[in-house]
Amino acid sequence: MPDHPRPQPVLGEQSPIAIFLVATVDDEVAVGVLLTRMTGMARAVGLQFPGSGLELVVGVGSDLWDRMFTGPRPALLRPFRAIHGDRHTAPSTPGDLLFHIRATSQDACFELAHRIERGLRGAATIEDEVHGFRYRESRDLIGFVDGTGNPTGRAAHEAVTVGDEDPAFAGGSYVHVQRYRHDLDAWEALPEPEQERAIGRTKRNDRELDPSVRPSNSHVALTSITDENGRDLEIVRANLAYGKVGGEVGTYFIGYSRDPAVTERMLTHMVVGNPPGNHDRLLDFSTAVTGTAFFAPSETFLDDPTGL
Repeated sequence: MPDHPRPQPVLGEQSPIAIFLVATVDDEVAVGVLLTRMTGMARAVGLQFPGSGLELVVGVGSDLWDRMFTGPRPALLRPFRAIHGDRHTAPSTPGDLLFHIRATSQDACFELAHRIERGLRGAATIEDEVHGFRYRESRDLIGFVDGTGNPTGRAAHEAVTVGDEDPAFAGGSYVHVQRYRHDLDAWEALPEPEQERAIGRTKRNDRELDPSVRPSNSHVALTSITDENGRDLEIVRANLAYGKVGGEVGTYFIGYSRDPAVTERMLTHMVVGNPPGNHDRLLDFSTAVTGTAFFAPSETFLDDPTGL
């Protein structure tokens, strides 16, 4: 592997449009060939849609990794572990491949998704397809700004990019995805102050509630975690809203990290609680219906996985 592998655009522009595809694989040989063409395919489609900012991130699941590649594997890659609390569950659902397609226009995303689907035919099955969109000022459909806590700049790079701790896979990132379904009728029946207490931030101006008045079961309180030295442990989210008028609506959570244990700890706090039993109040209105985990290797690896 080269000394400086090219990362995938994990830290690219948080575009207003995305398509998320999760697939299971039947023909590892055919899919392996397709993956070596992914970087070039995305660039070719991007040239057809100038100004769209089209980007693609590909993730590979733990089981598929062992079936498709020989030699070393990402040190911390493992399947999504279902999490069970007293009242809520974060399920583990099928998924060997993740395609995170994003751009400023729906047509560019759709064209690349169409080409990927065509390449997968007969070799893989798309288990979940979600078309995400930015809602208002980067808000979730529940009305609160999403992704406020994302690190930026160097801190973001450090939070998501594997480095010298696993040199064979430097430049890669671990990825967790979940599709959450909202009960908007129940949520919107809550008075705004109660919504703010559930989230831990103000709704109108996106200010974090003072810890002295912020409930311990608020979303902010339970997803803000630190190490043994009190330093913040962070991930980068690229969440978007999704939905159909009169049908299912929700949030597609996608979290990139350098260490999957950080995301797993956040999700455990939400579902089980911290302490146990003190679950995230938001989960009383938003239900996780999928859950999968992947490793997004560098573009250098995707282009030539034999180069390790």
